[in-house]
Amino acid sequence: MNDDDTAERHYEISDDPTRLDVARVHRWLSTDAYWALGRTREHQERMIAGSRNFGAYERSSGGQAAYARVVTDHASFAWICDVYVDHAARGHGLGTRLVSTVRDELAPLGVRRFLLATEDAHGVYAKLGFTPLPEPGMWMSLQVG
Repeated sequence: MNDDDTAERHYEISDDPTRLDVARVHRWLSTDAYWALGRTREHQERMIAGSRNFGAYERSSGGQAAYARVVTDHASFAWICDVYVDHAARGHGLGTRLVSTVRDELAPLGVRRFLLATEDAHGVYAKLGFTPLPEPGMWMSLQVG
């Protein structure tokens, strides 16, 4: 059995906001995700409220095992962020399955540009076709504060 089969068999992915374990998501990100260390619960809740959120849930217990947040216009663009897989669920393709579900849910709406940033998971996203920006010189950013 390959990792994709394990992730499919053991986890269900849903964008139902009532299923999110916000306390668990906040704990994961604020204590274990290099990009979100120290993030406040209030800040996390505002981010969740303004985004489309996906969770991966254990089929046996219903417990949340992974999370991804998407900032999108639901028409042409999506930024996939805050992708996190619980340590106990890693190594079975769940992160790949979660991001591919996000892509597959949004593509029929016309979303054609998906962006994400990662420091250490390039291989996970490359499996799904993500590549470095072809023309990074075109992109600009602004960080305030």
